[in-house]
Amino acid sequence: MCTVSKGQIKREALVRATINLVNNNGFHAAPMSKIAKMAKVSPGTIYLYFNNKQDLINQVYIEVKAAFSQYAFKDYEEHLSVEKGFKNIWKNIAEFKLKEVEEAMFLSQCDNTPMIDEAGRKEGLKHLQPLLDLWERGQKEGVIKPVSPYMLYAFSIYPIAFLMNIQQRALYKLTPTHVNDAYEMAWNSIKI
Repeated sequence: MCTVSKGQIKREALVRATINLVNNNGFHAAPMSKIAKMAKVSPGTIYLYFNNKQDLINQVYIEVKAAFSQYAFKDYEEHLSVEKGFKNIWKNIAEFKLKEVEEAMFLSQCDNTPMIDEAGRKEGLKHLQPLLDLWERGQKEGVIKPVSPYMLYAFSIYPIAFLMNIQQRALYKLTPTHVNDAYEMAWNSIKI
């Protein structure tokens, strides 16, 4: 039987509180004191786990990015064709963003803030390596447009965050048909 220590419970509460406050108030309106209060720990407890707010945000980002990537590549196999591999990864990413909304919203905020330092971004990027490798293979095989991975991500993956956000604001309901249409549009935007 696996037991969770009090320290792990407190750290997880701090992570959850950080995600919640950042999603609802932004990075700058989520001071350490509010995070501690929401996590129901003393403000000093944060410093047992994190050096400062920058360290807290970076560590939460890397943890959430790792969970996101694990989900994205959960049943991906390198031997698949580029198209089938991309479809597998894309559908997993869409499913994660539509099911794990709090974490997905946090990652979206992190993508658009200077709060994540360069070391944190590089660590987060490592988690996407299978997708980057797939795109590189696709470019070598003449299946994927010969543009930077940033362009590929911007046109094929990033729109999922937009769709998630409008669904969260109750402006649009994504049906399975809409998700399939979005996938087709993503694939068409990067294939040759």
